[in-house]
Formats: sequence, C-alpha cells, structure tokens
Amino acid sequence: MSRRVKREISSLSFSLNRVYHGISTFKPSTLIISVATLAFAVFFFGGGLYDIVTMPLPSVYYNQRFLLFYPSLSEQFIADSVVAMALYVLGIVGLLAMYQSTKYAYKPRQAYMMFLVGVLLIFMAYILIEAVVQLKING
Repeated sequence: MSRRVKREISSLSFSLNRVYHGISTFKPSTLIISVATLAFAVFFFGGGLYDIVTMPLPSVYYNQRFLLFYPSLSEQFIADSVVAMALYVLGIVGLLAMYQSTKYAYKPRQAYMMFLVGVLLIFMAYILIEAVVQLKING
C-alpha cells in the first residue's frame, strides 16, 4: 500500500507540475487581447458599469410614446447605453478601416477608398453621438 500511495503522489506531483507549466507559459494571441481590451473599454465608456450598479429601466412608455433616452444628462436608460456602445463601436470600426488602408500602399485607389470609408464612419459616429447628447439636453 505504501508503494502505491507513493507512486500516486509522485504522479500527482508530475501532473500538477505539467498543469502549472501549461498555465504559466500560456500566451493568448494579440488579436484576442486587443478585442477583449476594446470590448472592455467600449463597455465602460458606454455606461455599462452604471447599468450594473444602478439597474435602470430599459426604456419608458410616457405620454403615448416610448422614451429611449433619459431626458437628463445625470441619468440614463439601458437604451442610452446600448446606443452609446454601438456608436463607439462604429467609431472603432472607422479607425480600423483607416488602419487597414495603410496596408494597401501598392493599390492607391483601394487605400484611398478604405481611408475615406474610415473617416466617414468616424465622422458619422461623432455626429450621431453629438445628436444624442443634444437630444438628451433639449428633452
């Protein structure tokens, strides 16, 4: 019995050592790290933490219409957060399109079109975010 226990303990030690080595040398791809970081930033900038802490209503039916945006800058509905996150993602996609345009130096027309699409997406995200803020301010 003693030899059997010693053998199991030694194999357990070897197994734990292999697991520890696998965990300590694990290296995720840079794409996964980048996507996770961007998702984390969009979640926080869009008001995700506020939604978790205060648990606001999704939207409200008031005076024969749905209010998706809270009529004040101090609070928000969940729809406010979703719209903000979607517009931030739109801006990030524009930045990525602009970055991808630099990879087409041998095709200037395609690079120029990708760059214009990126600028258009960023500009559209900015204008829509400003419109939502003005909508919230003016009630």
